[in-house]
Amino acid sequence: MKLQSSLKPRLAALAVASVLVLASVQPAHALFGVGDIVLDPSNLVQNTLTAVRTLEQINNQVQQLQNEAQMLSNQAHNLASLDFNVVNRLRASLARSEQLIAEAQGLAYDVQNLDSEFARLYPDEYAATVSGDQMYRDARERWGHTLDGLHTAMRMQAQVSRNLSEDESALTDLVGQSQSATGALQAMQATNQLLALQAKQSIQAQQLQLTQDRAASLELARQAAASERAREVRRRFLGEGTPYTPQSIQFYGN
Repeated sequence: MKLQSSLKPRLAALAVASVLVLASVQPAHALFGVGDIVLDPSNLVQNTLTAVRTLEQINNQVQQLQNEAQMLSNQAHNLASLDFNVVNRLRASLARSEQLIAEAQGLAYDVQNLDSEFARLYPDEYAATVSGDQMYRDARERWGHTLDGLHTAMRMQAQVSRNLSEDESALTDLVGQSQSATGALQAMQATNQLLALQAKQSIQAQQLQLTQDRAASLELARQAAASERAREVRRRFLGEGTPYTPQSIQFYGN
């Protein structure tokens, strides 16, 4: 390309010089011969100018091809895929949190099973047919549910604390990949994975909040059921007849 660019002005200068020399020696329409060869100065000038224009067209075509090659090279960089993916790491982290919820003891997270269990253990009032022993066993079971809820919340807190260090490592890797991206596609893929990390942390925060709220709800429900049990026990102790009225008693006929 450099050779062609330097050759173009030389040819142009040569053509101009030829025109000046021939014009000074012979008229534009005159013919002169060298040996058996007859030269026409006007044709020589025209052919030289045609060669210069042809060379200029070739240079333009070469420049256009170089521009297209550069454009294709840029497109190749932009379409290059990012050879880095943290999605599986994020999924594994969420799976561990979900496993803790699945292992939770006490009241089930399933709505249908929860309704039946809650109605049995946390009644609005106790029927007269429910024995004192049954009320004691229910109170014991409610206490166990509350303890399990607190245990699950603490396990989730420990898991989230462990996940934070893994998230920090993933964030560092993703930022490095984003800064070293060679094209638009790699930068976009790195950005998408950063958004996936943000979404994972949001889901994890919701899981943690869910277990904490569940533990608090179990404790409040246990307190409400304990109040109802105490009311029923007191009612049965006092009975529904006429309460005892103290009277004076005389001993030894006095």
